[in-house]
Amino acid sequence: MRVLAAMSGGVDSAVAAARAVDAGHQVTGVHLALSRNPSSYRTGARGCCTLEDARDARRAADVLGIPFYVWDLAERFHADVVTDFVQEYAAGRTPNPCLRCNEKIKFAAVLDRALALGFDAVCTGHYAQLVDGPAGRELHRSVDPGKDQSYVLGVLTAEQLAHAYFPLGGSPKSAVRAEAAERGLAVADKPDSHDICFVADGDTAGFLARELGEQPGRVVDEEGTVLAEHDAAYAFTVGQRRGLRLGRPADDGKPRYVLSIEPVSRTVTVGPRDRLTVAHIEGTQPRWCGPAPAGPVECRAQIRAHGDTLPARAWVDDDVLRVELAEPATGVAPGQAVVIYAGTRVIGSATISSTAPATPATN
Repeated sequence: MRVLAAMSGGVDSAVAAARAVDAGHQVTGVHLALSRNPSSYRTGARGCCTLEDARDARRAADVLGIPFYVWDLAERFHADVVTDFVQEYAAGRTPNPCLRCNEKIKFAAVLDRALALGFDAVCTGHYAQLVDGPAGRELHRSVDPGKDQSYVLGVLTAEQLAHAYFPLGGSPKSAVRAEAAERGLAVADKPDSHDICFVADGDTAGFLARELGEQPGRVVDEEGTVLAEHDAAYAFTVGQRRGLRLGRPADDGKPRYVLSIEPVSRTVTVGPRDRLTVAHIEGTQPRWCGPAPAGPVECRAQIRAHGDTLPARAWVDDDVLRVELAEPATGVAPGQAVVIYAGTRVIGSATISSTAPATPATN
């Protein structure tokens, strides 16, 4: 195949490209310049898209002996990922920018351009597996549960998966680093990037404050009693416990958590942890990694990138994915993604729009 290897400058994408070369494919490396103003140095594991990352990617391509290019997608990334991130928080939701980047950038903008240039597949360093099944190519979990990234790839369609290539899905991260060292890749010991790439200092609230400015409002309990003032509702997320700066403790002395965020009135409602429990989830804009379910399916649902999965029943109703959890979950925020699985296979995903608690049993 003619393979376009997306090389971030990290160890995973470098080894993925190397394995594509070893497999006999005709590989070209490309680094995605996603930052409008790339910084000179990253700090430990914070951020990415620095000038050094681009140089690390180029050096890895030189070691592999493959052509290398830099594609400037900064404006597209800002419009589709950064602006979306800010707007979602402003609307009282909690987005996952990694899913949006995979959906809009790596497997839309990049894949579309790659196919137009005659490439057969886009190769990335994601930890997930592709399996040819009876209904086409399937997306499965990585063998390394600690590094599995199938959750953030749950937005990919069957057509996109047909042109995806994930060489690392069958390996643990320790083996990938060891392989990088054996190949003489300088990035073998480079730290992973764990933060939102465009918030390099890790201060999401500060980033949003610079983008949206001060928007003061009130923190109230479920009865509407004002407990505190705040500078901006977007600085809170459902399930948050720390940093509430409440003026007085709860009557029972127990911690309080953010239960809901109303962006128009800028009201943040707090209450006890048990009020966070939900058993029903509705998700909009469902995307399927294969055929859409024809009816209700027994599955497992995941609502956080590295969270546990929960037994569930899911079905589609008027283009809304409805998920009924067998075990209630807490801290489920609108804007997050719910990804449903059949064993290790990803069925699809949707953006959480609303939740509801379990319905009390009746005699």
